Amino acid sequence: MQQTQSFTFNRDELLPLADSLRESFTKASPFRHVVIDDFLPSEVLEPVLAEFPEPRDAEWQRFDNAKEIKLALADTERMGPATRHLLAEFNGQVFVDFLERLSGIEHLVSDPHYDGGGLHQIKPGGYLKVHVDFNRHRRLNLDRRLNGLLYLNKDWEESYGGHLQLWNKDMTRCEHKILPVFNRFVLFATTDDANHGHPEPLTCPDDRARRSMALYYYTNGRPADETLDEHDTKFKQRPGEEWKSSFRQTAKRWVPPALADLVSRRG
Repeated sequence: MQQTQSFTFNRDELLPLADSLRESFTKASPFRHVVIDDFLPSEVLEPVLAEFPEPRDAEWQRFDNAKEIKLALADTERMGPATRHLLAEFNGQVFVDFLERLSGIEHLVSDPHYDGGGLHQIKPGGYLKVHVDFNRHRRLNLDRRLNGLLYLNKDWEESYGGHLQLWNKDMTRCEHKILPVFNRFVLFATTDDANHGHPEPLTCPDDRARRSMALYYYTNGRPADETLDEHDTKFKQRPGEEWKSSFRQTAKRWVPPALADLVSRRG
């Protein structure tokens, strides 16, 4: 943990990296994005991984429906000290400077509330269908502009699945599949054609989970060609895909919430 709590981002290292990746980010298809492997010193992430809450060990927000089965945790009081320190660094001025230089988006604002972000976890069988993200932070009244995802899955095999899929604007083709391997950082622009998700049910062993840290960044306003009405997350169907609730998901609508939560935790 000491390694993590003494870690700080450094402009002398990050800004040259941003300069080297900016053109790749800007020209990426199907929307602006970049993938950076071995992003942090591994010794910084080891304590974060060691204290990552198990599904039963924290008050995870639980999503269980035909479009998503996942866990999310935004309350930093329920996270370990190494995790809290690293999240604070991602929200700090040096890292924001790096994001502005890389993306060309000025006046970025990080989110101390981790609305929709923080820690994410998907257990075997879970998924997150292709979608575009909510575009306004209602509490801060700001426009969402960038997503950062840091994956925390050591020894993750291709057969486990869990790929982040990037789909083209008209949802006819998946252009990229990104395996969520340990210490891989993905950054992409949050626009209404940034169709992405983890739509295939996870096939990792029962004692594993797809773990990640999610970070979102905002501005006060956005370019005119990106301005649309405020909306929540919009899910989009892939060609030939149907969203069907399982028996468990359907039954939850008729079961008292306390009982449904208890059953979910035991699962």
